[in-house]
Amino acid sequence: MTRYSVVIMTWNRCPELLRTLEAMTGLPGGPPVIVADNGSTDGTSAMVEERFPRVVLLRLRENLGAVARNIAVRHVTTPYVLFCDDDTWWRPEAPDRAADLLDAHPRLASVTGLILVEPDRTEDPLTAELRRSPLPAPPWLPGPALLGILAGASMLRVRAFREAGGFSPRLWLGGEEELLALDLAAADWWMCWAEQVVVHHAASPARDTRLRRRLGIRNTLWTAALRLPWPDVLRHARTVLGSAPLDRTTLAAVGDAMAGLPWVLRERRVVPDHVACGLRMLEGPRRASSARRYVG
Repeated sequence: MTRYSVVIMTWNRCPELLRTLEAMTGLPGGPPVIVADNGSTDGTSAMVEERFPRVVLLRLRENLGAVARNIAVRHVTTPYVLFCDDDTWWRPEAPDRAADLLDAHPRLASVTGLILVEPDRTEDPLTAELRRSPLPAPPWLPGPALLGILAGASMLRVRAFREAGGFSPRLWLGGEEELLALDLAAADWWMCWAEQVVVHHAASPARDTRLRRRLGIRNTLWTAALRLPWPDVLRHARTVLGSAPLDRTTLAAVGDAMAGLPWVLRERRVVPDHVACGLRMLEGPRRASSARRYVG
């Protein structure tokens, strides 16, 4: 039985998606592959139809951001879903290794892999932080405990993903994994990192770094206000804004975050104490992390 499906979200990155699909459609066992095209205008959908007729193509009329993954998961019938970005691809043995871990541990919601950055295949700057996670974990957990996932390099249990509600349409893109991970943890699901699950990342040049920073700052401030006790919200905001340049992009992000406060306060639901405590344990490593600074 096929244990996992591959979900790839894309938007106007036809060359990158072609490379990723060549790798992911060649995985052992031929798992189902679903591409959610967020309204690309560069011929992406036509390329998929022509070159990969067995891939399930979802042509979305507009760019829905991370919600495209939610729509794709509606088509998944396997117990696990492998999320892949259009500029990431998994080594052939990696998906089965992640699925083996999920098979063996029923309370494990996600397995996040080791990311190697192309072309030199160096470890992603976030790796050291994940490998040395200080979070306490049950003895059965097969790797360092996390309070997050990386959507381009994680396999999730579909039941857990659906129970948590998937990715929030409020956040669109930019650190959208953070809120989902907190909701998984609040529901007593576990997440871990696995060094033997290797994923490659060739960062696409087709990206707006200022927009990504604006959305990332906005979304992490919203997530904190949605889920953390107020003292932790203020501390997190100081850390995030202290690591960002004081420019128009950062100020716009703060303005966006403030404009969303009415709905944030309506939907605020604080995580259980043990989850909030775990986040406090991560504050030090995150302050010291160059990978988490909003400087784009």
